[in-house]
Amino acid sequence: MRIAIIGAGPGGLCMGKRLLDEGLSDFVVLEKSTGVGGTWNLNRYPGCECDVESALYSFSFEPKPDWSKPYATQPEILDYLRGVASKYGLLPHVRFGDGVRRAEWSEATSQWTLLLESGAREIADVVVSAIGMFNEPVWPEIEGLDAFEGALFHSAAWRPDHDLADRRVAVIGSAASAVQLVPEVRKRARQVHLFQRTANWILPKEDTPYTEAQLETFRRDPTVVAARRAAVEAFLEDFITFKNQEKVEASRRAAIRNLEVVKDPVVREKLRPTHAYGCKRGLLSNDFYPAFNERNLELVTEPIDRIEETAIVTRDGRRREVDTIVLATGFEATRFLSAIDVVGRGGRAIEDAWKDGAEAYLGITTSGFPNLFMLYGPNTNNGSILLMIEAQVEHVIAHLQRLVREGLAWSDVRPEAMARYNEEVQRGIAAIGVWQAGCNGYYRSASGRVVTQWPFTMAEFQQRTARLDPTDFEVAARA
Repeated sequence: MRIAIIGAGPGGLCMGKRLLDEGLSDFVVLEKSTGVGGTWNLNRYPGCECDVESALYSFSFEPKPDWSKPYATQPEILDYLRGVASKYGLLPHVRFGDGVRRAEWSEATSQWTLLLESGAREIADVVVSAIGMFNEPVWPEIEGLDAFEGALFHSAAWRPDHDLADRRVAVIGSAASAVQLVPEVRKRARQVHLFQRTANWILPKEDTPYTEAQLETFRRDPTVVAARRAAVEAFLEDFITFKNQEKVEASRRAAIRNLEVVKDPVVREKLRPTHAYGCKRGLLSNDFYPAFNERNLELVTEPIDRIEETAIVTRDGRRREVDTIVLATGFEATRFLSAIDVVGRGGRAIEDAWKDGAEAYLGITTSGFPNLFMLYGPNTNNGSILLMIEAQVEHVIAHLQRLVREGLAWSDVRPEAMARYNEEVQRGIAAIGVWQAGCNGYYRSASGRVVTQWPFTMAEFQQRTARLDPTDFEVAARA
């Protein structure tokens, strides 16, 4: 059984490791960049770090006892993922610099043909997509953006060769990436203008670097790290469904206290969110708000009218001269696998199948696309994604075991099973009031349906993915 994995991020690495555990060594990992790590390889902007404690944002099969601080930075996470790839013998299976442009199912051969960016083709019996949610950066539609003569780049394609010293920098966007990079950019640039459309809830975090004595304790006694992992998981389980209103309210109050550090009352009010806490992704930072007490950081809430060769002009007519623009405008989070041209049974494109928004059974399989599995697929985002990915990988392994055990050519989730499951998920989403508050976030597709979020606990997702009900799948015997 030939298996193709798309992407060498955390999902692709976890999938490859488990395939080797099962003795399924005939697989290739197709990675469009030049290194492993996925989002942690591509996002290298200053200040980039995880917003889930690393005790839980790490694989259960590869605990790391010596993270430098509770919330690890991008270089440290990337180094961890590189270590996983090396330790578990995954690098010989990875083909770098050759992303997938198209995947097409053949009903005659019961195989997938992958057309690669190099022009080569890869034939596979099974395809596992590990491209996740955050793989396609959003470029905003602003008049004159193409006319700008200075340095222009997205936060997901940071230019380390561009020296920010003495620069006049505009950062467009004020969500997760901006909250992390703005305090660091401000330290280097002459002037920074942050263009904010919507203020966000930003919590403080306990992130004091560990002392050498603490690290030595972690290395010597693995139960300490395991206990911290369990504590972080328990906290998130009691929080991510927004049922514990006492905990939600405590977080909201903590975010308000965090904001009070901003000295200028006008700026402080502009940074105060107007939507319900939890309506959008909550952010964490101890550095963002204090940065506004420095003279070289300006908050701009007036909408951008246009961009000129050397300036940004807002709707009030004010013109700000800049020589660098950083787009912290996020990703096309609702596209998932439709970021690639995928054609399934009967010549149906996945983009057509998902015209009302992406959907999949357990976020892993979508009807009409046999032997195609997704990691970090629709409605699987909540808590620690690495914990969720491990559950998804185990479910894929169960499918592969069944294909081998029963001599099957393919397996495809039945449309009624997928519909039944997604109706239940959407009912769960509808029950979370803050997700219905209508704020401008990335959770919803163009149709208005929430396609990114998992509305229940991580434990429930693990329980559901641990079961494989054969009646939910149509199968065909191998000829």
